[in-house]
Amino acid sequence: MKQALSRGHEVRAFARSADSIGLSNARLEKRNGSALKVSDIASAMTGVDAVILTFGVRAGPGMVLGPVDLFSRATEIVIDAMKKARVKRLICVTGFGAGDSRSKLGPLQAMFFQLLLGRAYEDKDVQEVMVRKSGLDWIIVRPVVLTSGPKTCRYKVLDNPKDWRSGTISRADVADFLVKQMQDPAYLGKTPVLIS
Repeated sequence: MKQALSRGHEVRAFARSADSIGLSNARLEKRNGSALKVSDIASAMTGVDAVILTFGVRAGPGMVLGPVDLFSRATEIVIDAMKKARVKRLICVTGFGAGDSRSKLGPLQAMFFQLLLGRAYEDKDVQEVMVRKSGLDWIIVRPVVLTSGPKTCRYKVLDNPKDWRSGTISRADVADFLVKQMQDPAYLGKTPVLIS
């Protein structure tokens, strides 16, 4: 949000507790709602030019043992609402290890990944298929392990599968890339991995 606002964009922040966001700006609209409620998502699409999806689930036993379907269920609702509102640009954040990038995980990393994140990433796989088939102008962004470091603008965008690898990247650098994709066509229809 901060980076989009700093570049002059008008931002609608949609979340279950958007009103608790500790940021005020005349170009920021905070809208509470559920990503699983069709009417909430439909109303959030009014007047929007691009959508950045950054869903998350709480870490804990439920993510390891229980079913995870938030990513696919919410994405289906968002895609349908975007089509009805004629919003074309969809920037969807999944993560390194989703879709065909999973084959680039090392053996130990893959075992750890499957144990802790397997159920969530199985649903992210479904989410990615939905995005690819949506007919929208989509970009699937796959950051590696996120840190709370500063924005450096020195990150790498790996869009060739032969270059994909694990590592770390700051959330601020991921945000820099996401905001740029709202207008840049360079990565449309691609699944870049972001790494420092």
